[in-house]
This record gives sequence, structure tokens and C-alpha cells, in this order.
Amino acid sequence: MAITTAASRLGVSAFNETNPVELRPNWSNEDAKVAIRAAYRQVLGNDHIMACERLTSAESLLCNGSITVREFVRAIAKSELYKTKFFYNNYHPRSIELNFKHLLGRAPYDESEIIDHLDRYQNEGFEADIDSYIDSDEYTQNFGDNVVPYYRGFNTQKGQKTVGFTRMFQLYQGYANSDRAQGNSGSPRLTYELARNLATPVRNAQIGFALAGTTADEQGKTYRLRVSQAAKGRSPQLRRSINEYVVPYDRLSATLQKLNKSGCQVLSITKA
Repeated sequence: MAITTAASRLGVSAFNETNPVELRPNWSNEDAKVAIRAAYRQVLGNDHIMACERLTSAESLLCNGSITVREFVRAIAKSELYKTKFFYNNYHPRSIELNFKHLLGRAPYDESEIIDHLDRYQNEGFEADIDSYIDSDEYTQNFGDNVVPYYRGFNTQKGQKTVGFTRMFQLYQGYANSDRAQGNSGSPRLTYELARNLATPVRNAQIGFALAGTTADEQGKTYRLRVSQAAKGRSPQLRRSINEYVVPYDRLSATLQKLNKSGCQVLSITKA
């Protein structure tokens, strides 16, 4: 059951209106191709894949029934293609955030999950860490052998923590966006909230600020904006600075437009 009736405002309608892709008994070759496309889209974070990058051997094994959808997902996640896109150039916590998103369809719930995967990578290596997602009870209960993983963090379900919904929006940037087409994509998105066990503001996927309805009695109030400052001109940016602004309601819209035009990212909006 979708937890919000305003899915179109949040940018998740495409997921709520699409059934999970599953290879059911007596599937056809066309069914397998649909599953392959869905697996690439999910595991590669909607990033573009060229013909020469496709895992043709794994595709053939899936099409002839030699491997399951789960094993095809595993092949993508362990591939050099996946590591090039999401592992080599990212901070490790960011890679773990994306592993949760791509393989389990949700965001990390707390810092202990990040630490667990950091330790496993250090002690057992990359492939063992990938296996820990795909061989987990959570993966089996939600996807089994034949369902392509999907973004389940947008729905209420048994065993799903509520905080996972809000944190998913830190990792989700819209149905048509890819996980490599986001500004500052190599840095983790949830470090602050996970370390302090805080709920994450729900953000609009297209314009990057927290969604908050306003009523007439709110118009005299002020709001605190937490902003990630963009680099000036063409100067390289090694570390992003965080600024805060206190803005009255009647100047909120104009201030947000100005910040967006200047390339800043509004991290949160709260009542001051």
C-alpha cells in the first residue's frame, strides 16, 4: 500500500504504478529480455549502458534458464561495470548507500548497517559484501530467485522501518534521473542523519528542497534553510561548505529560486 496519496508531487508515481518484474513459470524469451532490461535499470541506478558494456554471457545464461534472476543481479553487481560506475570513484559509505538502494530497494536504516558492510569489505572483500545483500533473508523474502529488485522503500510493508521512507528520498532523484548524474554524487548522503539517528527530510526530487505545505497561519513565520554552497566560477571544489539562512515566509520562494539559480543545493527547510 502506498503511504502517500501525493505520489506525483514526490516523483514516485512511476514506481507505484508499475508492477514488479518477475520471471514466472513457463516464461518466454521476451519475458527474459524484459527482466534483463529491468535488472540493468535497477542495479545500475538508471545509468546508460552501451552495447559493448552489456554482460552478454550472463544474459545468455538467464535466457536459456541456466541462472535465475537473482544470479543475474549478482553478476551485474559484481561486474567491473558496476565497480567502475559506483565503487572506484565514490567514498565507501556512498557505495554502501547505493548498494542498499540497488540491491535491496531501500536506504540504510542506521549507522550500524553502514559499519557492518564496511567491516565485511575490509575483512572479506568486495564480492563477499555484495553476496551479503543478495543472499540475505531480506532479499529472499522480498524478491526471491525470480523477481527483479525494485524500490520498495516508497511503500509501507511488514519489516520496513518508517525512517527508511524519508531516507530513501536522499538517494532518489527522480524516475528519469541516474545515480551518476547527480551533483557531488561520490559523497555519502546520509552520514549526518545516520550518525545522529535522525529522520531525514523528504525532498522534492526535481528541485532539491524539503516538501512542506504552508497554511495562512504560517505566513508570518520564518524558516531556516540549510544550504550546500556551490563552487564559484570554474574553480575546483574539494570540500562543499554548508551555510544556513533564516528567511521570512514572504521571501521564501524568491530565496529558493535565487539559491537554485546560483547552483546551491538546499539540504533542508525547517521552521526557525
